[in-house]
Amino acid sequence: QVQLVESGGGSVQAGGSLRLSCAASGLTFDDYVVGWIRQAPGKEREGISCISWTWSGGITYYADSVKGRFTISRDNAKNTVYLRLTSLKLEDTAIYYCAAGYGSRCPRPSYEYNYWGKGTQVTVSS
Repeated sequence: QVQLVESGGGSVQAGGSLRLSCAASGLTFDDYVVGWIRQAPGKEREGISCISWTWSGGITYYADSVKGRFTISRDNAKNTVYLRLTSLKLEDTAIYYCAAGYGSRCPRPSYEYNYWGKGTQVTVSS
């Protein structure tokens, strides 16, 4: 049974930092793209980052809204993907989900992810 478990969310002041983790079990991590998708209240889901793994190394993607502030990384040995959030803004407040999709295409639309975690809340205050 595949499971993705997010952790690391919380409340932080604007300008602060957090590190989110996504621990996966039940799948061969190397074969999957892992993405972070967030959803703010009243807004649509937004794919903000993803990371794939190929024989030549990792490919990463960042949405314009987080580029330069968020950093994605993965530790295949631990089956874990991290998302470092820095210079947080009020508009970064959302539930952050990690998702895994078979293959190496990154970025990809949300519907192409096969497995999802339950999410972790990030709240940024002034």
